[in-house]
Amino acid sequence: MTYDVVVIGAGAAGLMCALTAGYAGRRVLVIDHANKPGKKILMSGGGRCNFTNMATTPANFVSGNPPFCISALKRYRPEHFVELVERHGLDYVEKAPGQLFCAGSAKDLLTVLLTECDWAGVEIRLKTRVEALERHGEGMRLTTSGGRLEAGAVVVATGGLSIPTMGASGFGYDIARRFGLEVTETRAGLVPFTLTSEWKARAAALAGLSHEVAVRCGDAAYREPMLFTHRGLSGPAMLQISSHWRPGQALSIDLLPDTPAFEALAAARRQTPRRRLGTWLGERLPRRLAQALIDWHGGDGPLAERSNAELETWAARLQDWRLKPAGTEGWRTAEVTLGGVDTRALSSKTFEVTGLPSLRFIGEVLDVTGELGGYNFQWAWASGVACGQSL
Repeated sequence: MTYDVVVIGAGAAGLMCALTAGYAGRRVLVIDHANKPGKKILMSGGGRCNFTNMATTPANFVSGNPPFCISALKRYRPEHFVELVERHGLDYVEKAPGQLFCAGSAKDLLTVLLTECDWAGVEIRLKTRVEALERHGEGMRLTTSGGRLEAGAVVVATGGLSIPTMGASGFGYDIARRFGLEVTETRAGLVPFTLTSEWKARAAALAGLSHEVAVRCGDAAYREPMLFTHRGLSGPAMLQISSHWRPGQALSIDLLPDTPAFEALAAARRQTPRRRLGTWLGERLPRRLAQALIDWHGGDGPLAERSNAELETWAARLQDWRLKPAGTEGWRTAEVTLGGVDTRALSSKTFEVTGLPSLRFIGEVLDVTGELGGYNFQWAWASGVACGQSL
């Protein structure tokens, strides 16, 4: 069978590209090896899908080729996607500044996309594996588990390696390499940290405790809540910084981002010399964490008994806690994939491969990774629309 466009991957980027091309009058087929479309949409955001961030800018993305994402993000902005879901009557909530979630279920958002695909005349074929892909004249030929297909253009929207239980694989990277494209190093991104045995035991004792921190690694810094878990450290702060961390690097964690700790401790020593250090910590930190710090680093006692050197040591523990993770939880819990198909071989306007316009790559399979908070979905929508409009 012959199609103008075959999109491989029925996720966020693939469906968006398909419906855009369908509305432009193209005959479009979406194929996916999964038994359901949009699986990652359904599980994201705790089942409510953080589908965009109103503050999206190119600065919210990590890439080996930072300028690549600018064009698509400028052409299809968050307000455009909001207008789409509002037309369908989808209710949404702003959980944090700019972060929009479905008020009900992510199923409602997927229904919007599938409805739009239906209206645009897009055919969706699931449980279909691509066994071979090759150039065929000016177009492409696909051999699938459901038969042979010919297409004017093939769009690869297969995602990355994160959450393999949802069917994630490196298939898109295999296609890229087959056609001579470079694939940059892939790593788990937006992922919790694991700790060495000593710190893992300490974190496990505090499991479930969340506290807002400022965390730094290299040039990257975030201020978000940190969550202690039975395996290590998670929460938005750790997920964000994980995309900038490399094995062997230490994190710098500020437990009191609003307080100059040494000055505050010295002032408390002058004003209330009998106050115990543990009491002072407990007024500024969750009590379990305050007590844990006392247990880890030495006994409690009146502030009057603490020298300037001791206060400086405590200030450093509080505002520059140096912690070297053992690793991350890896692909099993990673929300995104860092790295991917090198965008230097693609057009930032059409997403076509240079010299091979019948082959295109969009979404997470590319070396473009957003921060936590809806940015990766906005990249899916923007890259899908930009590619779909050019087909």
